[in-house]
Amino acid sequence: MTIIIVKKGDSLWEIASKNKVAPSRIIEVNGLESTTLVPGLALYIPNEKAVNRRYLIKSQDTLTRIGSRFGTSAAAIKEANPGISENSLKIGTEISIPSPYKNQLITLGFAFPTSGGVVFETLEQNGDKLSYLAIVAYSFTREGNAYVDEDDLPLIAKCEQTGVTPLLMIRNFQDGDFDADLAGDVLASSVYRANLINSMLTFVREKGYGGVSMDIEFIPPARRSDYVLFLKELKEGLNELILHVNVHAKTADNPDNRIVGGHDYRGIGEAADLVAVMTIDYGYPTGPPEPISPLWWMAEVLRYALLNIPEYKLQSAFPMYGYDWIVPSHETKALSAQNAQNLSIATGAEITFDTSAASPSYSYRRGNSNHVVWFEDIRSISAKYEMIDAYELIGATYWQIGLEFPQNWEFIDNNIWIIK
Repeated sequence: MTIIIVKKGDSLWEIASKNKVAPSRIIEVNGLESTTLVPGLALYIPNEKAVNRRYLIKSQDTLTRIGSRFGTSAAAIKEANPGISENSLKIGTEISIPSPYKNQLITLGFAFPTSGGVVFETLEQNGDKLSYLAIVAYSFTREGNAYVDEDDLPLIAKCEQTGVTPLLMIRNFQDGDFDADLAGDVLASSVYRANLINSMLTFVREKGYGGVSMDIEFIPPARRSDYVLFLKELKEGLNELILHVNVHAKTADNPDNRIVGGHDYRGIGEAADLVAVMTIDYGYPTGPPEPISPLWWMAEVLRYALLNIPEYKLQSAFPMYGYDWIVPSHETKALSAQNAQNLSIATGAEITFDTSAASPSYSYRRGNSNHVVWFEDIRSISAKYEMIDAYELIGATYWQIGLEFPQNWEFIDNNIWIIK
C-alpha cells in the first residue's frame, strides 16, 4: 500500500506517472470528482506492496515464535523494528510484522431500507467485503411489540444476491430520537421483554434474517441487569442465529451514568455472539468541532472493553462520514467521507492531519460563515485497522454503507480477509 500526501504544486498526472498507475485508477480509488488536488489530500495508490501487521508483545513471546505465527522470520521482524532485541521484549510493546498473512475480520455494515441507490451499489461492488448487513428498520411499542418502519424486503433480497447475511436491527427509536423511557419501560417488565423477543423472532423467521443487531441506547442505569437478562433470553430464542449488540463507548464502567451506565460490558459480552463498541462521534453534531473518532480515544475505549469482552467477540465501529461545523454556532451537517474530501477540493481548503488523533480536518469560509470539517480518509482508516489488528479484535462495523468511502473498500480488498 502507498499513501501519497499531496503537496503544493503536485499534479494528478505526475503522481500517477511516478507511481506507475493510471490517473483514472487514482480517481476511482479515491472518489475524486475532478483532477484538481489540494495540499494535504491523502491519495491511496493501489499496488502490490503489503501492509505490515501490528502486534502487541505478550508474556512468553519470542521473535521466533511470533515469526512462526505470522509466516515470517525473527530476522525480518528485527529488520522491520530497528533496535528490537530478543532479550528485551517488553510486554505491551507494539511491533510491526512483515507478514504474507492478511488479517481476518468479521465486518458488519449498517443500512436503512432502500430498493436501490448507493446502498445497492455498495453491496454489488463490495458485498464480498461484508460479513453482515444490519438493516436499520425496526423499533418497538411500549408493550414490547416490534414493528417495521419501512419495507426491508428489497434489501434482504439484495443481501442474499450479494452473499451478505442480513441482520434485523432494532432500536428504541421514537419521533426521530432514542427514547430512554421506552427502553426502560419494556426492560422493566418480564411480559414486555417476552413480547419483544417473540415479535422479533417472528420477523426473523418470516423474512429470513440471519440474526439480530441490537442498538438500544440510553438505557436507564437501573435497567442494566434487565438488559443483560433480556439479551440472554433473546440469544436462547435465536439459537444458532447471530446476536450482535452495539454498545456505547466508554473508558470506565460508570454504572450510574444516564448515557453509558445501562450497558454492562461484561454481562453483554457473555450474552452476545458479537459486541460492537461505538467508537464514533467523539466529535458530535451541535458540539464543538473535534475528530469523529480520534485514535487515542479509540485506544482508551478498546483497552477498557477488552477487560470485559473477549477479543474474539469484539468489534470497533468505524465512521464512514465527517461533520461540517459552522463556528461559533456549532450548527452541524453530516456528509460522507468522500464528499468531505471533495468539499475541501471544491473550496480549495488545505487539509491538515492531527497525528495523535490520526484524523484529517480543514477550514473554509462560505458567505459570512466560517466552517470546520473533520472527516475520515485512508490515513485515519488504515490506522484504525492497524489498531484492531494489534488488539486482535474480531472485526469492525461501518456506519453506514449509504455513505461513500471508496478508500475504505479498497483497503479491505488489498489487506483484509473477510470471514463469512
